[in-house]
Amino acid sequence: MRRRLRTSGRGHGWVQGRVHGRVQGRLSGRVYGYGLALALLLTACSGGGQAGPGATATPGASGDIVVASGRDVTGKGGIRQQLIDAWNAQQDREHSDVHARLVELPGSADQQRSQLLGALQSGSAQYDVVNLDVTWVPEFAAAHLIRPLPDALVGTDVIKSVASTARWGGKLYAVPFNSDVGLLYYRRDHLEQAHVQETDLSKGITWRQLRDLIDAVEAPGRSRPKGYEKGWTTQLGPYEGRTVNGIEAFLSATDGAGLTDENGRYTATVQQLTDGIAELRARTQGAYTLGDAVRSDEGESLTDFADGRTAFLRHWPYAYRTLHQSLTDAQLGVAPLPGRAVLGGQNLALAGSSQQADKASELIRFLTSRESERCLLDAGFAATRESAYTADDVTCGVARTPGAASPSASPSGESADRMPRDDHGRPAYARTILLPALRRAVQRPRTPLYGAFTQTFATELGTLFSDDPPGDAELAAELDKELRKVLPG
Repeated sequence: MRRRLRTSGRGHGWVQGRVHGRVQGRLSGRVYGYGLALALLLTACSGGGQAGPGATATPGASGDIVVASGRDVTGKGGIRQQLIDAWNAQQDREHSDVHARLVELPGSADQQRSQLLGALQSGSAQYDVVNLDVTWVPEFAAAHLIRPLPDALVGTDVIKSVASTARWGGKLYAVPFNSDVGLLYYRRDHLEQAHVQETDLSKGITWRQLRDLIDAVEAPGRSRPKGYEKGWTTQLGPYEGRTVNGIEAFLSATDGAGLTDENGRYTATVQQLTDGIAELRARTQGAYTLGDAVRSDEGESLTDFADGRTAFLRHWPYAYRTLHQSLTDAQLGVAPLPGRAVLGGQNLALAGSSQQADKASELIRFLTSRESERCLLDAGFAATRESAYTADDVTCGVARTPGAASPSASPSGESADRMPRDDHGRPAYARTILLPALRRAVQRPRTPLYGAFTQTFATELGTLFSDDPPGDAELAAELDKELRKVLPG
């Protein structure tokens, strides 16, 4: 039996870049290519004394600004830690006795959320800044676990769709740190073997066109790519991945009509749910979808695609860098996701119990600045600011260290970063595909009861993938009944 990889984090924004052994060059925490020299710069100028990532010292030690976050997809000592190191170096230059310290929370996204809720409610861990999934902001704000922030912290440079994730009840409660959006990855080599003439799908395709391309790959009498099984895969396991795929189908089928209003009240109709379920059923029908998708998370679906088992994959931006460690630009393409794509990401919030609110706010401003967002983009994250994608004069700081050597992953000096980049060092797809996708992205329901919503939504949709699935209308009626139990109407 083929060994299947399990990721340690199940939430879409927190999943590590751990994939099958053939997906080489794990994101080691060094920013490669144009962003790599930052690691050397920060190492050279960082002050001593602060603990590294995952430190076990008691949070809230004197002089520390403690940042609590899930694990960084760019690896141990990754770009988040490097940005904190840069802020610490700035504090040293200013002769400040305050340093920031990153504490990475173990476990899945749900476990991290529970840890943060428990710590902030009980005061057992003195966190100053918390890195929240965008879906958690209403819950933490409504519970008064995070403080309102000045509106000026989120200016017009922040992508409009992304900026809206930071507010609740008319107030700003967080600052977008890194974003996320669903994308469509595809195997150019599979399409070329099927004699598809146009393998540049960057302008976008429909689900019907995607199925037509799968039919071409699987045409009778045509030899299939080695290891190929089915047309596409995604994340349909019983966790947030299923919710995300369901919401994308629902919003595509209902022309963007959400399940809740801006105040978190349930607004969907049974007919809208029926249309959404029909769309999800069409997208996941067995003739086109890898059977393992119904049990897959981000890491497993990434492995299946990299191994050539499918021609298409729905995934997040970090997969662009990860996949390019084992696939060439001639083999791999990326395009906007057909239909509606869900917005993800994390926002930085100020803990209500922080005793160093001024300095913590200063740190948030630094970590979400134009230059920091450019660093995040260069490292493989989806940046939250327009300028990171469009302003060529905004750099990650390496322009101030011309000729700096880049760390390499092999004794021969060959760079481990194989991600294609544009003339200004950004990921090659960032300006033309990623930024437009973020601008068009849609949000999951915004409610302080999101935890109850997603558990109910994913559980009820699970019957769609059973051996004897109910009809669309029957499942819609049951889903409507259960959602009305957990959400205010």
